[in-house]
Order: sequence, then C-alpha cells, then structure tokens
Amino acid sequence: MQAIILCGGLATRLGEAAKTVPKVLLEIAGKTVLEWQILLLKDVGVTEAVFASGHLHDVLYERVGENYAGIRIRYAKEETRLGTGGAILNAMKQIDTSPFFVLNGDILLANFSLREMLDRFHQGMAGVLLSVHAPDIRPYGEIVSDGDGRIQAFREKQSTCRAGYVNGGVYLFDQGIADAFPKGQAIFSMERDVFPSVSNLYAFQTDASWIDIGVPERLDYARKHFPRF
Repeated sequence: MQAIILCGGLATRLGEAAKTVPKVLLEIAGKTVLEWQILLLKDVGVTEAVFASGHLHDVLYERVGENYAGIRIRYAKEETRLGTGGAILNAMKQIDTSPFFVLNGDILLANFSLREMLDRFHQGMAGVLLSVHAPDIRPYGEIVSDGDGRIQAFREKQSTCRAGYVNGGVYLFDQGIADAFPKGQAIFSMERDVFPSVSNLYAFQTDASWIDIGVPERLDYARKHFPRF
C-alpha cells in the first residue's frame, strides 16, 4: 500500500520555527511529526510513501533519504507552488495502488488507527475523509455528513464558536478521485476545487485526539501535551 504526505508548504505562519526545517521534521515529544505519521502508516500496511515536497526539499531529502523506518520514500518535488490538489496530482504519477492514503504534513493523531478508515472504505467510494470532532470549529473547515457518512457539505471557517466535525487532513482515496480534478490545470485546491463537486465522498467521524501544528500556539500545545492530550 502507498501513501502521499503533503510536505511542501511554506509554513509562513510558524515563523522562525519552520524557517529552516520543514514542518514535517519538527520535533514533538521526542519524535518528528514524520516519525509519528510513519507509525500510523506502517500500522496499516503502507510500505511506500511519496513526499509531495517543495519548500526546503533539499533539507527534507538530506534528513530522510530514500528509506525511512522501513518505508521506501519517493519524492514528487514541486518546482512551483501547486496547491493541495496540484501537489496530489503530481505525486499520483508515482502511485499505483488503490486506495491510497494522503496525509497533511502538519497533523498529529493519538489513540487512532488508520485501519478504521480502511475498514470503512469500499468499492464505489471516491474517498474517505477523516472528520475530527473539535470543540471550536472556528479555525477549521466543517464537514457535514448524513447518517451513512456521505458528505453533504463543506463549510468554510465559521464565526460562531461551537463544536462540530472538521477536516482532519487525512484522506483515503480511490484512484478515480482524479476524475474530479479540474481538466488541464496543474494548480488547484482539493478543498475548494475538488471536494465540493464529488458526490461519493464519505466522512469517517472520530473523537480521537488530533491537532494540526500549523500555527505557533498549536505547535507549542502539541510539544507540551502530545501524545497525552
């Protein structure tokens, strides 16, 4: 089984913390974010990961190489910023399994196995998106799904503080997801340009411990509390 890890972003919101080190190589509780993610992937039988790299690619390659903790590593380097969708499209040139996982390079999960998503996936689905319960949905995009888990709507960041299920940045895609990619475009967003137009996307809702480290306060929180939060 294969996976894509999106790790080419500029990480400008993290400032000095990620100025010379990719987010995926930041250390949390004695391991890098990448090491925590590799543990998740190995548990579900992933043997090869494609890094959708870009910013600080040379640092990433030097630190990780082509084999990491028993998983073969390949690279799909962006020469220009492609957006989340363009990065996945570029990396999919090296993906030949279906389904395959995609992880944002700045998320951490505790007390959760990706096998739960794999068990939820079945033929006919374009994909399963991890939908994580958050006590305050304002910083995130909300996922609205029906009783069967089929996604009904994606809502942009809300102004009202309330609990809900948000996009957890972990996806399990069938190769057919590419049919929904904008034709002839190399630069596009999964969240804006693909997900809203796909009718057979499903959410896997979980109350598992989850955090994205994309801003300084959440990075600091993760360093103090992960994986015990």
